[in-house]
Amino acid sequence: MPRTSGERTPAHPTSAKQRQRHARILRSAARLGAAHGLDRVQMQDVARESGVAIATLYRYFPSKTHLFAAVMHAQVLRLDAETPPPPPGTGPLEAVTDLLTGASRQLFEQPLLALAMMRANNAAPVDDNGGGPARRTDELLADLMLRTAGVSHPTERDRRVARLLQQAWYGLLVTVLYERSSPQDAQDGIRLACRLLLAPAARSPGVDGTSRGRAD
Repeated sequence: MPRTSGERTPAHPTSAKQRQRHARILRSAARLGAAHGLDRVQMQDVARESGVAIATLYRYFPSKTHLFAAVMHAQVLRLDAETPPPPPGTGPLEAVTDLLTGASRQLFEQPLLALAMMRANNAAPVDDNGGGPARRTDELLADLMLRTAGVSHPTERDRRVARLLQQAWYGLLVTVLYERSSPQDAQDGIRLACRLLLAPAARSPGVDGTSRGRAD
């Protein structure tokens, strides 16, 4: 497992030039991670491919854990931006199932990168306020699932259901990435988890946003 050094607080880009450099680093890390996996990626290689000084790379990402947790966050941000609203008449069960099975297929296309991101996300440090890159990624994904389900005003129970489904999804992905099950087994597991957790919500009035907009 990569080190999760907490000596330095990662810097955040503020100017347009810094944001471009930051994005370039993440793209380079994703390409190298897809080709080599987490353990074989070297920070020097990321710096060289992205055209930044090694000190600049470490200023934004004090370790490979920080770096690939940030890559995962960027991937979930892209998923969030590129996911259209479900077609009219689509229920929450079908909509969330389609979201997670579709995202799984994309991850399975680059298994080394997917495993690198998930390992880093699991090992990402928590800051003094209980937050951090992994927490932000988890919250972003939960919000996307709730929105996809048509839950416009989620309750605490809705968020707990979303977190449970998210954890089930992560676990199913890991079994495939460690070659303990097949992608088809994981897709079947995702459908089952969605039915078990969301079917009661699908039968509840208002979950499609026409009334209460909640999943309980």
